[in-house]
Amino acid sequence: MKTSNTLLYASVVAALAGFLFGFDTAVISGADRPIQLLWDTSPLFHGTFIMSMALWGTVIGALSGGVPCDRYGRKNTLIAIGVLYLVSALGSALATDPYIFSFFRFIGGLGVGASSVAAPTYISEIAPAERRGRLVILYQFMIVLGILVAFVSNWLVGDSFGDSSWRWMLGLESVPALVYLVMVFGIPNSPRWLAVYKKDHEKAQQTLALLDPSGQSSHILEDIEGHESDLPQKGDSFFSGRYNFSILLAFLVAFFNQVSGINFVIYYAPRIFESAGLASSTALLSSVGIGVVNLLFTMLGITLIDKWGRKQLMLYGSIGYITTLSVVSWAFYTGAGGTIVVLFLFGFIASHAIGQGAVIWVFISEIFPNHVRASGQSFGTGVHWVFAALITLFTLFFMDLLGDNPAPLFAFFAFMMVLQLVFVLRMMPETKGKTLEELEDELSATRGV
Repeated sequence: MKTSNTLLYASVVAALAGFLFGFDTAVISGADRPIQLLWDTSPLFHGTFIMSMALWGTVIGALSGGVPCDRYGRKNTLIAIGVLYLVSALGSALATDPYIFSFFRFIGGLGVGASSVAAPTYISEIAPAERRGRLVILYQFMIVLGILVAFVSNWLVGDSFGDSSWRWMLGLESVPALVYLVMVFGIPNSPRWLAVYKKDHEKAQQTLALLDPSGQSSHILEDIEGHESDLPQKGDSFFSGRYNFSILLAFLVAFFNQVSGINFVIYYAPRIFESAGLASSTALLSSVGIGVVNLLFTMLGITLIDKWGRKQLMLYGSIGYITTLSVVSWAFYTGAGGTIVVLFLFGFIASHAIGQGAVIWVFISEIFPNHVRASGQSFGTGVHWVFAALITLFTLFFMDLLGDNPAPLFAFFAFMMVLQLVFVLRMMPETKGKTLEELEDELSATRGV
């Protein structure tokens, strides 16, 4: 079935919020040392405020992002996210002291967290069932692309502007932020939000016809309307027990995503490679290789997610995780050599990109009913970001405690991926090729509603 131009445009524009997410997350690496030297901050202050403030903004943005999505709409929330990115980029670049800088980085973090709620929710609600996976995964692809572009941008700026180079690195984010902000005004509202929250069924059907000109829009709208009778009653909150199975699925997917060690590897790749015996320059080059592998296998995930399904990708990803993490742990225990560590960490990144990286945003956006999807996405992404912060904080502490030999950490991650494999085999449902309303019925039956 041919994808309509409106559907493709809207999906790509919403996914661009992920590009800004990736860019904003990675661009700070170029400003890290220059800022610390400029303002003469202590390591504790620098880590707590300069480097971590955006991450805590992300946690808050993710946990609260469902509220504006439901109240003001997915599109309006995406517009607000663009404003947050633009203000953060310009404010961070022009900051005159570390406190102002930290404030504007926090603003950017709010945008990152909210985008991880709004963008997957929006794309999942406009996409037809047979293409939903590959369209939602565009968000993850854009994150990975944004990280790579930020690294390249930092490298191109380099020391070209002397002591102000870091300001240009951060300020350049305002360019894609402005482009995104202009483009996002041209996308339609989510038809499911229009039908469920605005009760504007005529506009919802017009939007559905625009997104899918195959003539199925009236049938889809009837299905959406048929599920409105299942709206929660007064006092029937998100945590009332009605959605426990979906909440458990979202929690476990987000939890396992982070206890795979993915953030530990991406954030501290040069340090890990140096611990394996690689020279500093070689370690940095290997880190770039991680970004390239991540991008290539994310592209592979896009082609496979609607063919093989979410569960199948998670299955293969889990096996890849267990194998690569176990070998890396063994290599550090035995001192087998840096080459083995590099090769199997590349394999680890490939396993993540085609497994958890491809699946997480898609799966969480599919498993909740229309009327609580934004809340469910907010919960799942909130869990993801809380554990991302905790893993980032504690793994470096344990690595220092272990004398820069992370073998026990990799063994722990491998064990957690064994548990993920059990979860995938015993509990995770397959969601490919089914409408959101069909999934609502299936999961309602599973939880006994």
